[in-house]
Amino acid sequence: MEGLNYKVGWMIVAFDLPVGTKEERKFATGFRKFLLEDGYQMLQFSVYARPTVTHARMETHLRRLKTAIPPEGSVRAIFVTQSQWERSFIMYGSPAQKQDPEDLPDQLQIW
Repeated sequence: MEGLNYKVGWMIVAFDLPVGTKEERKFATGFRKFLLEDGYQMLQFSVYARPTVTHARMETHLRRLKTAIPPEGSVRAIFVTQSQWERSFIMYGSPAQKQDPEDLPDQLQIW
């Protein structure tokens, strides 16, 4: 059964959306707003992530994502385990200063 060995992790959504016209900007803004309302955190302007605790929850968020994608542009969803997430390198500024990755929200840490 798929998802049987599912581990708590993060679903990362990265996208490039056109913003050349007023209508395209409206779609792009609406998509970003959808992501925030669906529990994603903005990592960078076009990269968002949200924790997922079960395979079924990840599939639910993928279905929601598919219905919210604007008519133009490219959207990619990637899943990483919590262990992979914790080993990520976040560098800020110059000279680069390492930062710790985001923690799981408090309500998910009880899982």
